[in-house]
Amino acid sequence: MEDAAPAQMLAPADRVVMISGASRGIGLAIARRLAGEGYRLSLGVRAPARFDAAGFDPEHILVHRFDALEPASAADWVAATAARFGRIDALINNAGILRAIDFETGEEAVLDELWAVNVKAPFRLIRHALPHLAEAGNGRIINIASTDGKRYRPGVSIGYTMSKHAVMALTQAAKFAGWERGVRATALCPGAVDTDLIAGIPGVTPRQDRIAPETLAETVSFLLRLPNSSSVAELVINTRLETGI
Repeated sequence: MEDAAPAQMLAPADRVVMISGASRGIGLAIARRLAGEGYRLSLGVRAPARFDAAGFDPEHILVHRFDALEPASAADWVAATAARFGRIDALINNAGILRAIDFETGEEAVLDELWAVNVKAPFRLIRHALPHLAEAGNGRIINIASTDGKRYRPGVSIGYTMSKHAVMALTQAAKFAGWERGVRATALCPGAVDTDLIAGIPGVTPRQDRIAPETLAETVSFLLRLPNSSSVAELVINTRLETGI
C-alpha cells in the first residue's frame, strides 16, 4: 500500500480574506501583502470613503464600513462580503485599541471600551463568518492578540492585558467550533509593533527594536497557506527576552 501524498500548502487562488482595521498599521500591511499574492480582500474600515485603494485591484477588493463599537456593522460586513465574492475563506481580526487603566487610575468606562473593541467585536465577526468559513473546507481565523495575552507585565494597562487574554480564549473556542469542518484558528501574539497604537507610551520598546508591520504580514501569509493538517493554535513573536514566551 502506497503512502498517502503529503498535504500541500494552500494557494491564494480565489480565496477571500476579511481583514478588520485595514486602513493603517498592521491591517494595511497585511492587506497589501495578501493583495500582492492574489487573494481577494474584504477590508473592514470605519471610513471607507477615506481609504486609499491605490495599488489594489478594484476587481479583487471590497472596502466596507465596519465599526467595532457598532454591533450591526459586523453582520452587515460579513453579508456584503459573501454577496460580493460568493465565499469567505479567512477572517483576520486585527482591529483593536489600547487604553490605560490600572487599580489606581482610569475610569471603568475604559474597561467597557476595551472589551467592546478587542473582544466583543471579533466574537461577533467569528459568529457571523463561521458558517461561510466552514463551507470553504479550509477556513482560517487569525486573531491579532499580543504577548500581553500570554502574561501580565507591570506597567502595561491591566484592562488591555485582560482583553488580550480573552482573545486567547476566543481563539481556542473558535478552533473547537470549526475544527470538524476544516476551520483552523490562530492567535498571533506580537510584542511591540511599530504602529501608532503604542506611540507616546512611556517606557515602550524603542522604535528600532519594534516589529515591523510587514513582518506580521509575512507571518499571516504563511499561516493562511498551511494545510488543515498543520494547525497553529498560537504564535508568539517577541521583541524582548522573557522567561516562558
